[in-house]
Amino acid sequence: MACRISELVLDVADPERLAAFWSEVLGYVELGREDDGSIEIGPPDTGFGGPQPTLVLSPTTDPRPHKLRLHLDVNATDRDQDAELERLLALGARPADVGQTGEESWHVLADPEGSEFCLLRTRLQPV
Repeated sequence: MACRISELVLDVADPERLAAFWSEVLGYVELGREDDGSIEIGPPDTGFGGPQPTLVLSPTTDPRPHKLRLHLDVNATDRDQDAELERLLALGARPADVGQTGEESWHVLADPEGSEFCLLRTRLQPV
């Protein structure tokens, strides 16, 4: 028997803002809130425990010291990479430089709090 990833927990300064951003990016909905201010978002039909992990946006006041060791990669499901890039930028993502050469097939972006993520080229089927 093996484990699988059920949720990803992101420490963020503004859970409301990041929940709204990532919900739009991923097509997720709010699943719940905790007394500590955490907001969990996930797929609208399956929620926690489905084939996709949920995201828990947990409030923190700790400053981010440097580049994260883990980042998210996303793929468009209903449009090409260029169209998805425009959509993500309109939602509040911004280009990020993590030392890429410019020859990569992906785009490095940052969410509204500066956490890096990548938009990959391949279009995937929706789950």
